[in-house]
Amino acid sequence: MLEAFAQTAQPQTMQQANPIQLFLPFVLFLGIFYFMVIRPEMRNQKKKQDTHKNMLSSLAKNDEVITTSGIHGTVMNVKDQTIILKIDDDVKIEIQKEAIASLKKKREKE
Repeated sequence: MLEAFAQTAQPQTMQQANPIQLFLPFVLFLGIFYFMVIRPEMRNQKKKQDTHKNMLSSLAKNDEVITTSGIHGTVMNVKDQTIILKIDDDVKIEIQKEAIASLKKKREKE
């Protein structure tokens, strides 16, 4: 007669993974992404904002500018929040300072 040997199933001990080890690669990836991509871009954007702010504060009469909507004109008067812009003979408009996109030509010194 054949004897059957019953094999008893031995429980395999599965080791619990440490939560820190699970999230460490993700945290490292986010850290590298922040320092390599996000932070330099924030710095560049801050420089552009500062340059634009300085340009707006230095605007004076007879500066030629381009607005954000593409209108080319000459500054006739600078107020606190607005600028009077001459865009053609006898055509003047009043716009917000922030609407000035770039300085085309600085006024000629007299």
